[in-house]
Amino acid sequence: MQDASHSPLDAWLARLEAAHPVDIDLSLERVAEVARRMGLLDARVAGRVITVAGTNGKGSTVAMLEALARTHGLTTATYTSPHLVRYNERVRLDGQEADDEVLVAGFEAVEVARRGGDPVSLTYFEAGTLGALHAIAARGPDLAILEVGLGGRLDAVNILDADVAVVTTIAQDHAAFLGDDLEGIGREKAGIMRPGRPAVLGSTALPQSVRATATTLGAPVHALGEGFQRRAVEPGWAWEGHDAEGLVRRLEALPDPGLPLDNAATALQALALAGVALDEAACRQGLTSVMLPGRMQWRGQWCLDVGHNPHAAGYLAARLAERPCQGRTIALLGMLGDKDADGVIAALAPVIDAWVPVSLDGDRARSADALAGHLEAQGQAVWHRAASPGQGADWLEASLEPEDRVLVCGSFFTVGAVLAAWASRAQTATDDRSSEGAT
Repeated sequence: MQDASHSPLDAWLARLEAAHPVDIDLSLERVAEVARRMGLLDARVAGRVITVAGTNGKGSTVAMLEALARTHGLTTATYTSPHLVRYNERVRLDGQEADDEVLVAGFEAVEVARRGGDPVSLTYFEAGTLGALHAIAARGPDLAILEVGLGGRLDAVNILDADVAVVTTIAQDHAAFLGDDLEGIGREKAGIMRPGRPAVLGSTALPQSVRATATTLGAPVHALGEGFQRRAVEPGWAWEGHDAEGLVRRLEALPDPGLPLDNAATALQALALAGVALDEAACRQGLTSVMLPGRMQWRGQWCLDVGHNPHAAGYLAARLAERPCQGRTIALLGMLGDKDADGVIAALAPVIDAWVPVSLDGDRARSADALAGHLEAQGQAVWHRAASPGQGADWLEASLEPEDRVLVCGSFFTVGAVLAAWASRAQTATDDRSSEGAT
């Protein structure tokens, strides 16, 4: 059996990581030129394209869009980032992660086009986006759902025109690239909108610049609390919005998907504007079946969430407060150095009894000791410090009481590392059982 650590896909990913001098280089000229060479701009990659931008809530909105579209019988393709454990998570075709061969074929097509004239340098994310679009175009699904990686206007996915543009929330994050002015951030996120095509605004607290951009473009606005809304009913919740013809549609007694209901309502509105005739039974099925690893993902005593800014941490704190436990709540926290650790800690502090800060690897890493300093400055109890998320999880497993619970949060890298450690342990146990059976 081929060693997965030396697979063709891993070789391509290592090559892409080393190919461009910087990780993030916000521009569309280079990626659009390679897309033109690949023929990705000559014809539609899917029947409809929904592009989702925002600071928080993108992943859950995309997941619900996919689940709802599939229960309505549509073929789908999604592109998201980053991944938690496997790169394959970023591209899903008809609800399944793309296999290695599909991804490698995309990277090969990107490389041929990149060199098919004056060579063009691409970042890891740009090459990945083009490879994903190659896979989507080859499939030609009814609906492609694209998640913006960073910003919007200059993000690589914005080389395609969205039939429906979604902006979920706006908060401060990625300040080194987007700045800390919310109006400016809003303009960047709203850059995915197109003239005359609907824009869905999934928060009641967006900067004025988002709506102003839509107005300037002549993009019809469907805003939460105005063009569409949700309300509590018994049982569940209800949605009201408009379809692509402008007719009012209502859905009653919808189930809680375990993800933010604002994002669920936003997904329903975007899907309706993409021309899908929403069926109440199909919507219930889609909301019941949606799964999104790393977002309020419970595994026994453990809750894993990739929230890494104060806005996301506030949502986490509210959800944990709704679900009290008899024991202690311990946070395993790992954060990158460019994130607002003080804001995240302050938002979570009311529901956390003790903390286990962990170190992350990489150029943007923050050490457990550095995080502990932020925690102690706010009067928080630091229970233990660990050199990695996996080591922190191992220590906690040996220290927890049955009534305790753990929140793993602060970064995709933190949650991904814990999930990977658990998966590795499970695989080792399986291999050991197989070996015992063979003897």
